[in-house]
This record gives sequence, C-alpha cells and structure tokens, in this order.
Amino acid sequence: MKQKILIIYAGGTIGMQATENGYVPVAGFEQQVRQQLRTDNSRQLPAYEMLELDKLIDSSNLQPHHWTELARIMEAHWQQYDGFVLLHGTDTMAYTASMLSYMLQGVDKPVIITGSQIPLVELRNDAQDNLITSLMLAGGYDIPEVCIYFNGRLLRGNRASKLKSTGLDAFDSPNYGHLGKAGINIELYRERLLSSSAPLFNIPAFNSDAVVVLPVYPGLSARVARDLLNHSSVKGVVLHTYGAGNPPDANTELMVLLEQTVQRGIFIVNVTQCVQGAVSQGAYATGATLNRIGVIPGNDLTLEAAFTKLHYLIATAPKDKISQLMNQSLCGEMSE
Repeated sequence: MKQKILIIYAGGTIGMQATENGYVPVAGFEQQVRQQLRTDNSRQLPAYEMLELDKLIDSSNLQPHHWTELARIMEAHWQQYDGFVLLHGTDTMAYTASMLSYMLQGVDKPVIITGSQIPLVELRNDAQDNLITSLMLAGGYDIPEVCIYFNGRLLRGNRASKLKSTGLDAFDSPNYGHLGKAGINIELYRERLLSSSAPLFNIPAFNSDAVVVLPVYPGLSARVARDLLNHSSVKGVVLHTYGAGNPPDANTELMVLLEQTVQRGIFIVNVTQCVQGAVSQGAYATGATLNRIGVIPGNDLTLEAAFTKLHYLIATAPKDKISQLMNQSLCGEMSE
C-alpha cells in the first residue's frame, strides 16, 4: 500500500517569490509544488496532500504560539497520514524542530522538516531536492523522530543548528552524528535513531516572555543583566557562556544577581557558546561558581534545544521537577 504524506507549508524561502522589497512568502504554493513534481518518475514518490497555513510565516517572525499551532495540526491529522513534511524557513528551523520533538514525544512516524536557501521558483535552487528527498524519507523509511533534512543530511531535529547563512549545507549537528545521508543512495544509520514507541503528545500554550537568553560577553554589566531578568513574566534563563561553561566570576555584582535570580525561583540553564562540545560546570573555578549558586548545567544542548526545552518544561512540568528534567534526555536532545 502506497504511503500517504501530509506536507504542511508554514512559509519560508522555499515558497517565496522575489519582490522589489526582497523575497516574501506567497500563498498558493501547492500548485507550484505539484507542477514541479509532475514528471514521469513522480510515481516513485508517496502520495501526498498539502496544507497551507492561513497566515504564512517568514521564520524570522516566528513566535512561540506558532509551535503550538504546528503541533496541533500534526496531532489532528496524525492518524490520517503515514508521515509528515513540514516546509519551514531556515532561520528558526532548529528552534521549531527542537520544540516539536518535545511536544510530539514518542512519534511512531517520520516528521521531516525542510526548506531551502533558494526558492523553488528560481531556476537554480536547492528546494526541489530537499523537498523530494524529504518526501521519500517520510514515505519510505521507518524514522520515529522529528528530523531536519537539508542538503543530503538527515539530522535529529533537537541536535541541529543553522551554521551557515548562505551555504546550501546550512545545517549540521556538531554534537551528534547524522541520522542518515542522501547521495546516490539514501542511507540511514539506524543505531542512532530513537526507538519507536507510542506517541505521548503534550502541546501547551506558551508565554512568549517566560524564557530569555543572557549572552555572556566581555564587559557584560549587572545593570544590563538586571534589566533583562527582573521581570515578573521571566521564569527561565538560558545563560550563554564561554568555553566549558565559564562566566566572568570576577564580576561579583553579576554573580550576586544570578544567585538572587535563582533564589527567586527562576531557572538558569548554562550552555556553551562553542559550536561543539559540552558544558563542564566546575572544570574551571569560574564555572564552579555557577554550581554553588544553583545554575543548571546544560551539558551539550544546543542553544535552540535548551531554549525550547526550558520553555516546554515551564509550560508542562511541575516546578519541583524542572531542574531534574533539564538534566535528563527526554528525546535524544542531550548526551546522558
């Protein structure tokens, strides 16, 4: 029996058209997709239907409520399709992939997120291969994960980051091996895939102000940090530190502010600014300061995975469980 896939078009470069003000999302993308894929070999593709958001998203404008909208679309159609392809802008694709992995835990069907750096409407583009291969992955392979497929690489969604602004190989997962590759043949590395289980969906609404990111940089002052942290709506902070998780601990005013923030019941998660590697909070004396004041080490979480995980847990978990859950892998987002 031929598999049936739902393509969800959320927006992004893949379906954009050029205007005098630059590329913009344009409605009616399904007609273009079907025209582009209508070839003698199209019978090799799974059957598919398309659903287009009423209001398309330029992914730079993505908001937390969009995650809820996308997940609820998938939940509503879960039993009708054998897999899903989400067409999404690249700028925030890794955030959406990470959040969907938390909300749709235990997926037993492929959820493949893709897009492009060049729109499908252009003669020379990367959109067609990304779309065709994503359809084939969703329709022909047992992949019980939320993944990103881009430029020949199949990546765990919550391990991926966009590393290049213009390269066609824009995405990678520096702290976890690729799940598969598409060259002459499509190869899956099954030993790296999550085990299939029963879906356990938990799709909350989010307070967009609940989590903030505090980047560490030379000269960061307690005043600047205080302006960011001292709001009643803030419940969690991703602290983006140097190297193995090191803050400027000689800045005692800043350290006192972070300690006071933790004492107020706000969760602070420490992740490294380095593309590859993990936080080893305490390997250096500066990092040990964070252990003392109760900052949660973020292991090898990407910034995107840490930010969305903290958002998700604040929205769904009992407050006394959040620190514990931040330290354990929910769906392959961090090394044990």
